[in-house]
Amino acid sequence: MNLYTKYHGMIEVEKEDFIFFEHGIPGFVEEKHFILLPLEKDSPFFIMQSKITPELGFVVVNPFLFFTDYEFELSENDKDILKINNEEEVGVFAILTVKDPFAETTANLQAPVIINHKRNIAKQIILHETYKTRHKIIQKDKVK
Repeated sequence: MNLYTKYHGMIEVEKEDFIFFEHGIPGFVEEKHFILLPLEKDSPFFIMQSKITPELGFVVVNPFLFFTDYEFELSENDKDILKINNEEEVGVFAILTVKDPFAETTANLQAPVIINHKRNIAKQIILHETYKTRHKIIQKDKVK
């Protein structure tokens, strides 16, 4: 099927590649179907593109690439909703707020997107831990 996207224009996608959010995502409860598209070839960044709203595409990344000490536990309820049987089925993504300059870009570690890739179902969870919605992905103290 053809899909008009925010960052890639019109592209051809497969229906079965869409990820289903049963309750949408916070702030976008009507948006239930998204597809993950690489931002660029060999890039760690993806676009989580809405199926019905071309202008709605979130830049996301695996947060563990930038925050090696990031950790949290999924509740049993979330595991049930996502039908998770083992951790190999799970992908974790953080939604980015991309800034100019890019060094100011932040990741929302408080509300990661959890995807069961085997079943193409997902949920954005809210962590009630020490994480915030804006963590700089480029840490000045780590840059040489």
